[in-house]
Order: sequence, then C-alpha cells, then structure tokens
Amino acid sequence: MSVFLDADTGVDDAMALAYLIACPEVDLVGVAATGGNVAVDRVCRNNLDLLRLCGAAHVPVSAGAERPLAGPLPAGGAHGPTGLGYAVVPPSDAVATAHDAATAWVRAAHRHPGRLVGVVTGPLTNLALALRSEPALPTLLRRLVVMGGAYGGAVEGGDSGPVSEWNISVDPEAAAAVLAGFAEATTPPLLCGLNLTTQVALTPAHFARLAATAGSPDGPLLRVLADATRYYFEAHRDAGDGYRAHPHDALAAAAAVDPGLVTARAATVDVELTGTLTRGMTVVDWSGRWGRPVNARIGLTVDPTVFLDRFVDRVGTLAGRLAHS
Repeated sequence: MSVFLDADTGVDDAMALAYLIACPEVDLVGVAATGGNVAVDRVCRNNLDLLRLCGAAHVPVSAGAERPLAGPLPAGGAHGPTGLGYAVVPPSDAVATAHDAATAWVRAAHRHPGRLVGVVTGPLTNLALALRSEPALPTLLRRLVVMGGAYGGAVEGGDSGPVSEWNISVDPEAAAAVLAGFAEATTPPLLCGLNLTTQVALTPAHFARLAATAGSPDGPLLRVLADATRYYFEAHRDAGDGYRAHPHDALAAAAAVDPGLVTARAATVDVELTGTLTRGMTVVDWSGRWGRPVNARIGLTVDPTVFLDRFVDRVGTLAGRLAHS
C-alpha cells in the first residue's frame, strides 16, 4: 500500500508517522510538511529527524507553503514550541526535496496512479495547491483520509473555537477547495473529525504497554514519543480533559491503512468562510437539501480497544526493533 502523508508535525502527527512506518503493509512514499502546530520549517525538521529515528531516512520530505491560502498562520500551543513537546529528537543531516509539497503530491499520485493513499493530518494547504496544478488528482488517488473537522456527536463543537477544529480553522479556504475538488473522486474522502477521534484516549498505561511490547522503555523511539506525549498530556490536563490525550492523527493514519476500522456515513460537507462567529466550521448536509454531490464520508464510530491494541502492537514492535538494531 503506497501512502503519502501530509502533516504539521506535532505530537499526534509523530504518532501517525511512527504508525505508518510500523505497518508492514505500508510503503510510505513521501511526507509533506505544512505549517500548523508550528511553522513549516520546524515541521520539516521534525519530519526529517523522526524519519531517521524510525529507520526510514530514505523517505523524501517536501516543504509546503509558509502560510495558509488567506491570512497569517495562527499560533499553536498544545504541542510546545518545537511541536514535539519535551522531546529532543537526534538531529538528522537530511534535507527537504528541491520541489515543494504540492509538487510532491502530484508526482506521487502520477507515480502510483489508482494506488496511492493520501493521509492529511494537518491543514489542507498543500493539497489545495496541488489541486490547482493537477485538477485530476482526486481521480488518481486510491483514497484520501483527512483528520479534520467536527461533525456533532460526542463533540458538538471544536477545539480551536466554539465550532471549528484546528486543522480546518488554520486554512478554511484550503479545506473548502479540497472538499469541492474531491466531489469528483471515485471514493469520497474519509473525514476523521473530533466527534470520532475523541472517542479514543491515550494514557500513561498505554506507554507501559508499549514498553512491554518493545521489551524496554528506554529505546530511542519510545523515549521521544513518551517525552512528546507527556507535554500533550499536561496540555489536556490543564484544559480540564484529564491526564490523557486523544491521538487524533494516529487514528486517521490507522483508518487510512484499514478503512474498516471506523464506521462512516456519506454526506456533503462544506466549510464556512465568512461567518463572523463560525469561520472554519464544517457544515454537513446529511439529507441532500443542497442538491450537491456527496463529497465525503464522515467517520462516526471506532472501537477504541481495537485501535489502541493495534497501535501498541505495531509501534511497540517497531520501537523494540529499533532499540535492538
């Protein structure tokens, strides 16, 4: 399975990256960096260093645009100044590709036509720019999975505003462009929103299980993930959500590898761009009243135990292999 990841690497993006590398059925063919949790140059460095840490330094990393399509990059916070919490990742001497992230999307899609699985765990700026240069991109992908939006259910609102989720709110124009463009896709994108991802909670107990699976808590990958996630736990605790964290991006990555992991429902989705109070809100037409084509499948439910068991097994096994290599 050829997979292309576009991330604003943060803590849970790092989990997603490790998960994809840990999956034996996945060939990670490229990683794009987008500004979001931190600026794009920092995201690029995080991706390069994490890939080397995970034994995948051969995977090319491409830098995306420095800012959203309209307006400045908003300030993040939940992931710390480097995006990786308290973690210190051994530096790599690798550099990004000479071409940008939008070009990387298009090249990967043409290199793997009908086979490429796209995963976006950050703002959709790079993919929107790729669509501008290659409008046929939706028909070239096998499927697209996006961590973004809030669609009711367990979480009625957002995490960056009353009704907006972070990845969408950073660049609403890009999200709207992608949703419009993928109305022509053979398979509508799977949207993993807060209503889905907050059904899963990662706790310190899961890190104990990861260490047991790896055979040691002191391997380089587990040490980095634990230090990064400790900051994330504290941010959730300080926000009143308990000493735990929701691995939003890792769940989206897992759903990209195995779509059967989540249940989903087809609908038409658009993004509010002009609302004074609702900019960045993902608005869903469940009943077809707009008369527009279905352009998404919205993730509704997941079995947290199944996902977390799979995450612990795969990432723990990778961590153990790296610790003993």
